[in-house]
Order: sequence, then structure tokens, then C-alpha cells
Amino acid sequence: MAGPGAEIQHIRTLPCADFPSLGDAARAYLDESGLSRPRCGALGIASPVLGDWVQMTNHHWSFSVRELQAALGLERLRVLNDFTAMALSLPALTRESLVQVGGRTDATLPQVAPIGLLGPGTGLGVSGLIPMPGKSAQASVHWHPISGEGGHVTLAASNDLESAVIARIRQRYGHVSAERVLSGQGLVDLHLALGEVEGGAGADVVGAADISTQALQGGDARALRTLDLFAGFLGSTAADLALTLGAHGGIYIGGGIVPRWLGWFETSSFRARFEAKGRYRDYLQPIPAYVINASFPPALLGAAQALLEPLG
Repeated sequence: MAGPGAEIQHIRTLPCADFPSLGDAARAYLDESGLSRPRCGALGIASPVLGDWVQMTNHHWSFSVRELQAALGLERLRVLNDFTAMALSLPALTRESLVQVGGRTDATLPQVAPIGLLGPGTGLGVSGLIPMPGKSAQASVHWHPISGEGGHVTLAASNDLESAVIARIRQRYGHVSAERVLSGQGLVDLHLALGEVEGGAGADVVGAADISTQALQGGDARALRTLDLFAGFLGSTAADLALTLGAHGGIYIGGGIVPRWLGWFETSSFRARFEAKGRYRDYLQPIPAYVINASFPPALLGAAQALLEPLG
């Protein structure tokens, strides 16, 4: 971005495996793009960011923020969790980038209220935004992002089938977190566990993409049941987040899995399970859920927003 509010440009995807370190990848990006060295930078990392040393969760890269800043010649470097970066992008997303799944849209909804975010992908990212008084006369609201590891909360069952499936996955892994099911590998494990519970031969499965293809293009019954189990677990987990945050500003679903299911997902078990919280059904019914379906990675917009925030 050239400045606040400018369009994001020069988006590129580089395979992590091609570079020994994050610094090498950053330098390759700048060199190949023909860009001059920036004064400031922000990075969203799939890892907790708790201090100077960062160890990526699903990759071998690790680094010191201070050393990386010096190596890249930056005056300022912000490193934040990737879902914290995505959360920061939410207020700037347009309606064209969102697909609403249930909830109300009228003026009775709070205009400024906490927002929840979760996204199944390689793992399960969870974050959110809390509204606070604005820091300037031009901004009446300041959005404070939540940094946490909510994807690792214990996954709960709501019926006998889910209990049986979770029991099978527990035999394999021990603790069954939400991420153990609500992720790419989790979709595979869910499909395998469902096959063990139901018995009988199922279609060959290589990965999560195969299950989605078998379900949505091939009409495979077990693959469709797997997707609906996934959607139900996601609805329940999203409702837990909404209840915890008081997220009357909405629940947003990011990540790489659910946007590929649009057209089917809106009629899945997700919304029914989101509202199935007993005495708190009426509390949850008005809360809208949105699938993020943007033409660019929203976390880039959030990382840019982080550079506008003061350090501390």
C-alpha cells in the first residue's frame, strides 16, 4: 500500500519451502517485484506472537523480530498473528466481499458491538474485535483486536453421532480440540471417523479437497454427511464465540475451506446449530454470520492497518 486507504498492490504467493527463512522470502519478494525497500512493514504469522522470538506453528521457520527488522533495513516492523491481522480488516470489508448466513440486517442491530472471527483452513484461527473510544476526533471508534488461540478449545458434541465421532478421533489424538475437526486435516479425520462409526466402504480419500469434490460435485452420501457434520460443529463453535464475546456485531468466517462451499453452505446445518443454544436461542438468532469471500487476502488489509496503530 502506498499510504492509508490506498489499494493493496503487488500481491504474490511464494512457497515457504523454497526459502530457508522468512527474511529470504521477504527479500526475494522485493527483488522479484522490483520494489524499492520499504521503511515499514507488517507481517501476519500463523503462530502466537508473544515476544521477540516467533516460532511458526505449521512450518519450521523461526525468527527474532528485532533481528528480522534489522536484516530488512526497516524503521518499523509489526509482527502479529495472522487472524489478528484478519480481524483488523473486518471493518473495512465491503458487502460485496461478504455472504450473509442468517441473522438480521435491520437497524435494531447494534451499530458498534464486539465482532467474532473464526476460520477453518490449515488450522482453526479465532480472533475478534472489541470497540473502544476513538483515539482522535476523526475516529469515534477504535477497534481493538483479540489475540488468542481459541481454535484449541475442547470440541463438544451435541448428539450421539457427534459423540461417537469425537470418541474415534480421541482414540487417535487424545485431546480433541475444535481445530482437530475444523481444519483441512480435521475434515479428513472427520470423514474417516464417520466411516468407522457407520461401517461399510467409503470412497477413497486423499485429502480435504477430495472430500469436498466427492460431496459437492459427485454427490457422495458419506462425503456430504461429513461436510454437514463439519458445518454443524462450526456452527456450534461459532455460537460459543458469539456468546463469549457478546458479538452482536456479527460472526465472520474466514479461512480457505468454507468459501469454497458457498452455494451449499448457506443451507447446511451451520445456522441451525449456531442458534441451538437452548435458553439463549433468542440471543443468538439476530446475530448475523458472514462468510468472507473477498477477491484478495483480507489479512493483508489488516496488516496494513496495524502499521497505523501506535506501538505498545
